[in-house]
Amino acid sequence: MNTPTRHRDAGRRRLTLLALAGCTLAQAQGQANPPPADKVAEKPADKLADKLADRGRAADTPAVETLTITASRRAEPLKTAPVSATVLSGDDLARAGVAVLEQLQFATPSVAANNYGQGLNVTIRGIGKAETNTQTTTGVITYRDGVATSPGYFSSEPYYDIASVQILRGPQGTFGGQNATGGAVLVDSNDPVIQGGVHGYVLGQLGNYRDLAAQGAVNLPLGSELAARVAFNSQRRDSFWTVTGPHASHPGRLRSSSARLGLLWKPSPALSALLKTDIHHIDMGGYPADPVSATQDPFTIGANAEQMARDRFARTVLKLEYRFDDGSRLRAVTGYQTGNTAYAGDLDGTAFANNRFFDSTDERSHSQELNLISADGGDRTWVLGAYVNRQSFKVAPGNLVIGTPAGNPATEYSFHGDTPRRTQAVFGQLGQQLSPELKLVVEGRYSVTHHALNLDILQYGLPLSQRQTVDFKGFPGKAALNWTINDQHFVYGFVASANRPGGLNVPVGLGQASPFEAEKVLSAELGWKASWLGGRLNAQTSVFYNHYKNFQVTIGNPTLPVFGVEVNTPRPTRIHGLEQQIQARLGQGWSARMNLGWLRSALGQFYATDPRAPAVSRCDPLQGPASTSCIHLAGRQQTYAPEFTFNLGLERRMQVGDTVLTPRLLWAHVGPQWATLFADAARGDRLGSRSLLGAQIDLEQGEWMASLYGSNLTDERYVAAISSGLRFAGAPRQYGLRVTRFF
Repeated sequence: MNTPTRHRDAGRRRLTLLALAGCTLAQAQGQANPPPADKVAEKPADKLADKLADRGRAADTPAVETLTITASRRAEPLKTAPVSATVLSGDDLARAGVAVLEQLQFATPSVAANNYGQGLNVTIRGIGKAETNTQTTTGVITYRDGVATSPGYFSSEPYYDIASVQILRGPQGTFGGQNATGGAVLVDSNDPVIQGGVHGYVLGQLGNYRDLAAQGAVNLPLGSELAARVAFNSQRRDSFWTVTGPHASHPGRLRSSSARLGLLWKPSPALSALLKTDIHHIDMGGYPADPVSATQDPFTIGANAEQMARDRFARTVLKLEYRFDDGSRLRAVTGYQTGNTAYAGDLDGTAFANNRFFDSTDERSHSQELNLISADGGDRTWVLGAYVNRQSFKVAPGNLVIGTPAGNPATEYSFHGDTPRRTQAVFGQLGQQLSPELKLVVEGRYSVTHHALNLDILQYGLPLSQRQTVDFKGFPGKAALNWTINDQHFVYGFVASANRPGGLNVPVGLGQASPFEAEKVLSAELGWKASWLGGRLNAQTSVFYNHYKNFQVTIGNPTLPVFGVEVNTPRPTRIHGLEQQIQARLGQGWSARMNLGWLRSALGQFYATDPRAPAVSRCDPLQGPASTSCIHLAGRQQTYAPEFTFNLGLERRMQVGDTVLTPRLLWAHVGPQWATLFADAARGDRLGSRSLLGAQIDLEQGEWMASLYGSNLTDERYVAAISSGLRFAGAPRQYGLRVTRFF
């Protein structure tokens, strides 16, 4: 029987109590707040646990929560899944201050996220997206409620009322598709609960920079077969920047509004239909930036061009599922997304020159996925699937202009047109239990992508046009062997591949450039997942090796390097590394989480001309020859591939009368990285390390919670991204108070 109290408790465990201030607090993989000791099943304590108990630690400390992953279209325990992953609940996100995609780099190992304004370059294990254009797709795909989102744009969508976020590291070619060469991020919002009563929460936030925010969610029962969930998120914040110079805009001022409606219909135990619609209007006011050579405070800059960064988009997802009598399921996931992203900036980053950039792009995407999933358990499991996606980016006349001064065709570069893309795929997975301890899993995906450019270009007074198409095919797969040693130890090994489609170069006055080819990744990984102290300490350890072929990079045209062109590296990059994740319940209310990632990368033989330097000599990518302008890049580090990442979270949950007090310290370090293969520090290619300290204190009493939070407490000034000769600063120190009321 469901009572209101039980509804509130269930809601509390699942609610997303996020920091809406864009905080960059660091925290490792987490779990929900520990349940009362009398509701936790006792587990046999081993000898080490007895010794710890003798030293004053409680022997009845609850075990770390069992985490679930859905990477293979079925729910399975993370501790027996052959994948390196971090799973964060909505509560974990709140405690870590993770409110948007880029902040995940402070909560998981081997991730780098570089926000250059209109898009986000995310890499996992050094593989992802490195070029800031629409023809280059991402290598780390984000799924929202089961639907793949835009490959690189609309990345400002906030996390609110979230059930879980799964960060999958390594190639996810079978289920993630052609844009998961580095990994995938699966974000799932909370579903409505049928006969779950009216429950939810409201949250208010007040912070520095006049940060005002509110969010909330409510579950609405609409009968014995139908329920709805409504959630909203809103934030207003002043700019971090002081921008001098003649400009008619509000650089960096945030105005964000989002809402979500979910409907769940379950007319029978076998059939369910879940519909979710999200709408967003996110005006970031721009991403002010100054030249990479600047030495002043990055938040005090000059500009004489309009600043803008605005995303307006909507997404509707319909998930239908029918369960057959034998336990197998037929699932259909339909997604429709539409939006506009608009960006304007000062390309020279000063108030002296007059060099502006402006674009406004419309995107439309329709996807359909079908899955036939076998019953869980048994000696043999399988998944069959089919997928189709139609996507288009359109730029209307006058909506992409680069030039100085504005309005002079002789000094402007502009284009308009569309870039349609169509992808079709079939995929499958088969798992066979070879013995009670050993299981073999094989999977694969065959996909075809059709890409077109239909553009009309005005290049400094020279009219150009492009009507070009190209097709790419791929067949990534994976073979894994799982060894369940016992309930506490699981070992896996696999070989997996993934591919990211190539694309078309925009013409630059030297004739139609050749397409660039698809990237291909072949990865080998060994992993060990272990549990000690009666489940109070869980660990994941993995070592991996990636053979990364055809990296897509922009260099000076090899024939005549007057203009830049996107090509593939002729020899593969080799990347290897190690990752470690630990979660621990230490007794007396103490909990700790730690993530560590270490990797090394080395580029294969590759000669290239830096497109930022004037040159006219030929430079063959494979043969060279080496010269002042034709640079031999063999052995250079992969872009956006920090060698060391580390984050740590430590907290203690204490009962003080009828109040629960939880102080928390969070620290994250992302090592230095290169923004280009040319590794030219003089041109600002070096992104320095960032080490951020955060803290939070939660006070819980009855249905109320108050949280004092602070991020980047040392107010570290660091460059978060580099693009077009400009440096983009990471968020400064932020602090404030959040108050939440559950009902």
